[in-house]
Amino acid sequence: MNLQLLLVSALLTAFVTPHALAEEIAPDVLVKGISEEVIAAIRQDKGIQAGDPRKIAELVEAKILPHFDFRHTTQIAMGVNWRRASPEQQEQLTREFRALLVRTYSSALAGYSDQVIEFRPLRAQPGDTEVTVRSQVRRSGAEPIAIEYDLERTGPAWKVFDIRVAGISLAATYRSAFAEEVRNRGIDGLISLLSSKNRVAVKPVSVKT
Repeated sequence: MNLQLLLVSALLTAFVTPHALAEEIAPDVLVKGISEEVIAAIRQDKGIQAGDPRKIAELVEAKILPHFDFRHTTQIAMGVNWRRASPEQQEQLTREFRALLVRTYSSALAGYSDQVIEFRPLRAQPGDTEVTVRSQVRRSGAEPIAIEYDLERTGPAWKVFDIRVAGISLAATYRSAFAEEVRNRGIDGLISLLSSKNRVAVKPVSVKT
């Protein structure tokens, strides 16, 4: 499993929950409890285990995306170029990057295998609006891998805006490629490239964007 799929596999086992729970439970308790629920659901769903693209896309769209702040994630991926984009371009970039991550999430979910996640005590102060939930992913025959979830409070709920494996950011892994495309073709060129790739990739699987 490559780095991006590993990053997203960690996320997939963490952020499926009713909105009511997200309003009441602390971020570490939320992530820990939901991971058990999602792992159980994957093991019980033969369609997902078989790689059914429709079921996978529906799960990602309905359960994963509501708990992710894609604008913040896109801002991290764009780096300094985010400030150079107009409000309309920022909206387009966020929409296309969201679609790109949907495909990544779906691939990770399709390739899910048994993993055990151990969580560390949350280091946070009352009133914090950003926190990091730390964990380790244990896989048979492999060394444990450190997974960190960065969450921010948006209104009454917590949303993830980045995850890191061994200190490597999911959002930042795209930064160099995005920066190079902006240098060569401008921000509109990057938007066009992402849009083109998303249209081609979405043909076999209908995913709402």
